[in-house]
Order: sequence, then structure tokens, then C-alpha cells
Amino acid sequence: MKGYVLLFLAIGCVGAAPALAAESSSSSSSSAAGSSSSSPSYDGDHAGTQSAEIGDYRIGAEDVLDISVWNNSAISRTVPVRPDGKISLPLVNDVQAAGLTPAQLRSVLIKKLAEYIPSPEVSVIVREVHSFKVSVIGEVKKTGRHELKGRATVLDILAMAEGFGEFAGRNRIVVLRPEGKSMRQIPFNYNKVISTNGGLENFFLQPGDIIVVP
Repeated sequence: MKGYVLLFLAIGCVGAAPALAAESSSSSSSSAAGSSSSSPSYDGDHAGTQSAEIGDYRIGAEDVLDISVWNNSAISRTVPVRPDGKISLPLVNDVQAAGLTPAQLRSVLIKKLAEYIPSPEVSVIVREVHSFKVSVIGEVKKTGRHELKGRATVLDILAMAEGFGEFAGRNRIVVLRPEGKSMRQIPFNYNKVISTNGGLENFFLQPGDIIVVP
């Protein structure tokens, strides 16, 4: 009788082992799946950052703006941004526009117009872009100043310059960027950029940048 009992217990343990293993495996798989689904996506975050940068356009001199004040045609109008960066509107006179995003300028106008109009509804639309200008000088086939309608990299503008001169220092290019009353120098190594994995060195230009090819 004792032998039968021991045999029964042994068979029960052997039968339970696969079930326990399956349960353990299922638990591990669920945990791994949960961990994977909660991991952040770097590519998505990076794409979001790029989209935000593209959307934050800042108004510049010579741009043309549509300023609309709801139910007030006397103030609503299309205005150019003057070389000093300001626009002129009835009631508020001169308002600084250059350097602001359309949303920021809208907030400024609402605050100023609120002194004359109860709860003004204002919209600001960039009708024409003329302020995004960059230059390329030095050892290139076609020097000049280019008015851009969208974002462009250093390589884009070098392509518009139709290539380098015979003695161009391709590894000593400098981008001069206005910062207040000074100019920041940003090095650009063309040879490195066109090499394998060098694309990350090719950055976007900003209005007023000057590419110098020695």
C-alpha cells in the first residue's frame, strides 16, 4: 500500500510540472509585452521636436502680414513689416513684429486693441515670406544672396552656388550667424558631411546666415 501511495505522488508531481512551466512562461511573456509597450519611442519624440521647430516661424523684415480684426474692417488690413521690424495699424500705431511668431504678435495686438475695443478677436497670417535670406561668398562658382521660401541646409545653398572653385577649402567652411550685435562662427566641414554617416553635420540655416568658403 505504501508503494502505491509513493507511486501516485510521483505521477502527480510529474503531471503538474508542465502546467507550472507553462504558467511561468505565460507570466514572463506578459511581463515582457507590458515592458515593451511602455517603452518610449525615440523616433516619435524626435519627429515631434522637428515638427515643433518647423511650425515656430518668426516674422522678419519685409514679410507681408494679413491682420484681421473680427467685425472691424477699418483696422483689418494687409501690412508689410518695415525694415525696422515694425508694422503700423490704426489705433495702436507702430507695433514690433519682427522676431515674434504669428501667435505672439496676435497676443500683443489683442492686448493693445483691448484698450479701444471690447474683447477684440484678432488673427495674424503670414501672407508672403521675404525675410528668409542667406548669402554665400568666397570660393564658389556663383556667389550671391538667396531669398528662401522654406527651410534649407548648408548643402542646399552650396548646391545653389553651383559648386566650389578650384582652390576652395572644403574642410574650412564657416557659417556666420548674427546674434544681437555680434556674429557667431559655426564651422562646416564639407568633406566630413559627405562621408559615411556625416549627414548629421549638415544643419539648417537661419535668416541672415552667411556661408564663407575660403
